[in-house]
Amino acid sequence: MVVKVLAFAGSPRRHGNSETLLDWVLEEMEKQPGVEVEKYALTDINIAPCKGCNACEKLNACIQKDDIVWIEPKIIEADIIILSSPIFCMGIAAQPKALIDRAQVFRSRKYVLKLPVVPVERKGKRIGIFLASAGQDWDYVFDAAIPSVKCLFNVIDVKNKDIRYLMVNNVDEKGAINDHPTAQADAVALADEVIATILEMKGESR
Repeated sequence: MVVKVLAFAGSPRRHGNSETLLDWVLEEMEKQPGVEVEKYALTDINIAPCKGCNACEKLNACIQKDDIVWIEPKIIEADIIILSSPIFCMGIAAQPKALIDRAQVFRSRKYVLKLPVVPVERKGKRIGIFLASAGQDWDYVFDAAIPSVKCLFNVIDVKNKDIRYLMVNNVDEKGAINDHPTAQADAVALADEVIATILEMKGESR
């Protein structure tokens, strides 16, 4: 059975520290048989800010017909959803925040319209991963980003216990993560653990 991985590189700067962290995870996952990876840079796709109009509470869809139209079914189909972002001004970057805000349609579907986000047989069988980098060397630099990330994963039917985090601080300049003593090994270990866990969730072994 195929394991579908959907990844979003959230930095406005391509191939920086957070995207490098993402690539390490994806490269390790792709080594596993049966794993299909799709990666999208949010700088290359069009996601407008949420209008806050609440039309999705009645329409079960967003009135804005941008790239969310084709992203939404990919989010539903994926077994593993990965979001990477740098930390800007103590919070998540604007591009991934726009994606999170537009996930309002899933919130409306789940909590207002009382409709399923994923089929019943797939509930509890999805994993979310948040990867982040920050230039500051403060242990609390990621605190403001985590609630937004949890909100995204919760509305797409990923439980809190099934969210994984790998957040690396004190990597400011582009490429600094390559010199971090544990980041790459941690990314590889995370990838292996998540693939093993999703296979167990799906009732498979390898």
